[in-house]
Amino acid sequence: MGCTVAGQFAAYQNEIYLQGLAGNVPPFTTDPEGLEASARERLGPGPFWYVAGAAGGGATARANREAFDDWRIVPRMLTNATERHLGTSLLGTDLPAPVLLAPVGVQSILHPDGELATARAAAESGVPFVLSTAASHTIEEVAEAAGDAARWFQLYWPNDPDVAASILDRARRAGYRVLVVTLDTWTLAWRPHDLDRSYLPFLRGVGTAIPFSDPAFRAGLAASPEEDLPMAILRWVQLFTGTDKSWDQLAFLREHWDGPIVLKGIQHVDDARKAVDAGMDGIVVSNHGGRQVDGAVGSLEVLPEIADAVGEQVEVLFDSGIRSGADIVKALALGAKAVLVGRPFAYGLAHGGQVGVRHVLRSLLADFDLTLGLSGHRSPAELNREALRRR
Repeated sequence: MGCTVAGQFAAYQNEIYLQGLAGNVPPFTTDPEGLEASARERLGPGPFWYVAGAAGGGATARANREAFDDWRIVPRMLTNATERHLGTSLLGTDLPAPVLLAPVGVQSILHPDGELATARAAAESGVPFVLSTAASHTIEEVAEAAGDAARWFQLYWPNDPDVAASILDRARRAGYRVLVVTLDTWTLAWRPHDLDRSYLPFLRGVGTAIPFSDPAFRAGLAASPEEDLPMAILRWVQLFTGTDKSWDQLAFLREHWDGPIVLKGIQHVDDARKAVDAGMDGIVVSNHGGRQVDGAVGSLEVLPEIADAVGEQVEVLFDSGIRSGADIVKALALGAKAVLVGRPFAYGLAHGGQVGVRHVLRSLLADFDLTLGLSGHRSPAELNREALRRR
């Protein structure tokens, strides 16, 4: 059984309205599109488009959002949904809601506190934050900021096995329990918004805190990052990109990680089955928010067939396109056990650090709580395809 919470998240709506009696309004907009527009005004073009941009002409990013419009919720009445229980159990951990914060890297381009602020905000709500290998702060620093909250770690798999093993060992010793391995970003896609500005944060030393603090990585350098920053950056970029892996190499992960392993970037049923055959514990149906392959299927388009194929054998998570409570309802009804949210919390971070992430997370969870109840459901476990109709 998952955690039991009744009305905990929807209460944020009442809080906002009651604050209005004192002449107060929310610190930032509750509208996802408005939040993105406001973030664009606050950030420089480089940082904003690094988050908001997509591969090629953006067709996949658009497909992600359009796929949600292909499904409509069919509300049910008189279902006694006043009391709702949003909790779930995921990979052995009880969560207050089926929502996680996705592994967004280089967060210091959005706010100086970066991942520290995000970890603290996530901990306040009990929602896991998946720390990216491309973080602006070290594994240990973010673990300390997260306190007793659930910790997940995302691996961009370096080409050097000693460095990979060292990073995994550090994450394990720092209390990260679940490993998320991103498969779809072994090299960067063609991203015009970044290319037109010649903007790649890693080449500026951003998003390198984890390798630069890693003993195995530092041991392979002729000079430390403090002594020769450009050479350290170049070495990390060489290890970070350019080499695809194969299915038989997953055994390396099992050798160096004793907790649950989740493969992120699955878009094909056969790949989902291979993940099961390889003994993986979970998959994330994801196309990296449309940032890697232009002209690809929307992530939600392939979720149902993947969930049907492997949902009884492995935990199926989903990301790419979540913006609202209705989006979460649809993804869960189509077979996801939980969803990961990326760009919305990044825009919140740009607005106010921890306060901004907290506001976005509370808004999204309140929207989900209310949409779940108003559509006639008392818990995520009640959602299935009968809750939806395809256009």
